[in-house]
Amino acid sequence: MTSSPKISILMSCFNSEETIQKSINSILQQTYDEFEFLIMDDNSTDNTLNIIKENAKIDTRIRYFKNENNLGLTKSLNKLIEHSKGSFIARQDADDISLKKRLEIQIKLLKSSSNRIVTTRAVNIDSEKIHPGFSYYLPKNFVIKYKNPFIHGTLMIEKSLLINMGGYNENFYFSQDYKLFYDCLAMGYKVPIIKKVLYKLNMKDNLSNKFKNEQKYYSDCVRKNILPNKLSH
Repeated sequence: MTSSPKISILMSCFNSEETIQKSINSILQQTYDEFEFLIMDDNSTDNTLNIIKENAKIDTRIRYFKNENNLGLTKSLNKLIEHSKGSFIARQDADDISLKKRLEIQIKLLKSSSNRIVTTRAVNIDSEKIHPGFSYYLPKNFVIKYKNPFIHGTLMIEKSLLINMGGYNENFYFSQDYKLFYDCLAMGYKVPIIKKVLYKLNMKDNLSNKFKNEQKYYSDCVRKNILPNKLSH
């Protein structure tokens, strides 16, 4: 019986039938396999849920859930956190790909250091540009004042820390990851970014591009340390 800490990987998806199979495969093919894979279908209207169900039949590490109404990413992730059993929480987006050693490298860093949270760099699937780029070399406490230097899909965090923070702040329908990272740094936690690229990022037709104005508004609220107007989405 292994003593490796179990990771709960959280994915929330909405109408992701074109990309979700590759994303699921990238988790199931990880070199570190002590995990459960929790997937929330956020009331999709396409074939997303059926794809998830077929994968769950093949791999028992997958546990899936369905929202009766479209709740958005923040609330969906909090619901998955409630169902999670792992000591660590990791994220995966339904249109991105984790490289095979991502979980292995991240959990090794958390187990061998005092860090309680870690992210990695990612490469744009289309342009092959690495994120974060130049800002990777700047102090995170400086960069966070202007933009989010962290890739949400690469997050791995101690579940106890996330729970103590109250999970994701549900006042933030968008930019919930920026708020989480901002608060972690404000509380004095270091958020290392592994230099090695361990994630492939889709930046075409993703949430950030589809809702630029909303993202900007919520990001401004993070920087100003104020709560958003609930009607802003």
